[in-house]
Amino acid sequence: MTGRIKILVVDDELIVRESLVGWLKKSGHEVSGAEGGRRALEMLGEREFDLIFLDIKMPDMDGLEVLHEIKANYPESMVVMITAYGSVQTAVEAMKSGANDYLMKPFEPENLALLVEKLLQQKKILDENLLLREHVATRVRCEDLVGVSPCMQQLFDLIEEVAAVDSPVVLRGETGTGKELVARAIHSRSGRSYSPFIPINCGAFPETLLESELFGHESGAFTGAVRARKGRLEMAHGGTLFLDEIGEIPLKMQVDLLRVLEEKTFHRVGGTKEISVDFRLICATHRDLPKEIERGVFRRDFYYRLNVIEIEVPPLRLRKEDIPVLAQHFLERSRRETNKPIMGIQSPAMELLARYEWPGTVRELQNAVERAVVLAKGRHLTRDDFAFLLRTGGRTVPQSLKENEKQHIDHILKQCGWNISKAAGVLEVSRITLHNKIKKYGLTPPVP
Repeated sequence: MTGRIKILVVDDELIVRESLVGWLKKSGHEVSGAEGGRRALEMLGEREFDLIFLDIKMPDMDGLEVLHEIKANYPESMVVMITAYGSVQTAVEAMKSGANDYLMKPFEPENLALLVEKLLQQKKILDENLLLREHVATRVRCEDLVGVSPCMQQLFDLIEEVAAVDSPVVLRGETGTGKELVARAIHSRSGRSYSPFIPINCGAFPETLLESELFGHESGAFTGAVRARKGRLEMAHGGTLFLDEIGEIPLKMQVDLLRVLEEKTFHRVGGTKEISVDFRLICATHRDLPKEIERGVFRRDFYYRLNVIEIEVPPLRLRKEDIPVLAQHFLERSRRETNKPIMGIQSPAMELLARYEWPGTVRELQNAVERAVVLAKGRHLTRDDFAFLLRTGGRTVPQSLKENEKQHIDHILKQCGWNISKAAGVLEVSRITLHNKIKKYGLTPPVP
């Protein structure tokens, strides 16, 4: 974090508050003042502040109490406690509770400037470390994009070529082919790799919420908007924005996004301030967008602005030679996650996987292997462990995902003795989600 930042000064003494506000404004920062803790929390609910100067002793609300509220609800804000000489010990306690530093009265403008600069440098280092961790995690996730088939080797070559430029990309392919993995691979190999990769599934939100998710909103922009919030466009600044299911975006929003791509600026919902952004756009869809244009549900100008580079991600049925490699890859990962000593997949089971047509493509294979690992009794996955892949008329077809999920949850609950907390931990869902699934599928514990 460098340059102009948003600072809030909280002190009940008018002269102290105005002095701090004035000095900080001279340094080029955007500074506001609050006369007490309650007013400060109200302002934090309305807008974001990067740095907060907080007096320890205030009549309406103790500074330590305000600090706890800030750290609980606005953890990204840095806090400096303002203290008098006799309250240094209290300031030290505040730092143990999450304050970044303390400032002792009376203070000099030079010391104040040095303190702000020090905190900004600390924040910059923390942000860079966070981005580095995200970058490493992204590269690890991209390892799921595996294959030895000719079409996958061509895809790998194309990813390297496309990563070197900054043009928009449209990824086409069936649901479950791994389009987001391709997008992450492009990002991690690009010059933007140390900046954020921000994904959003455009089909997962109704139109009103999608607008807020993308553009962000100001406090009071609509019912429930109690404070300002950044959208995905701002979050992606400097990095890559991945719009999955781009074909689901309403026509009006297509116009708004086209303007952003052309002008590199936008306004939050309910806001008037012009915000500049710089990101690379990667989109994905399973739809035939030219046909959607003919149907009148996708704008032609928006399509041509997006479709500078088009990449087709092949389904699993067109890369059958990748099935053994992928199955082994998913087995290794599932074995680590479940801590089950499964050594491999027996040949009859692998033959079954190879003959299966995989309408759900790679994602379905991953789910099948994960389920087999969870239910397996031996040290190798056998044909029986994939019994949920049924045969009909000589063609292998799966049970529905709904039935698979129901059976899997039922199995884990029985394995955990219907201990909800333990089963939720194994399934990696919250207790509330598990209770909802139990109710949805009508699952009941065994009668003692």
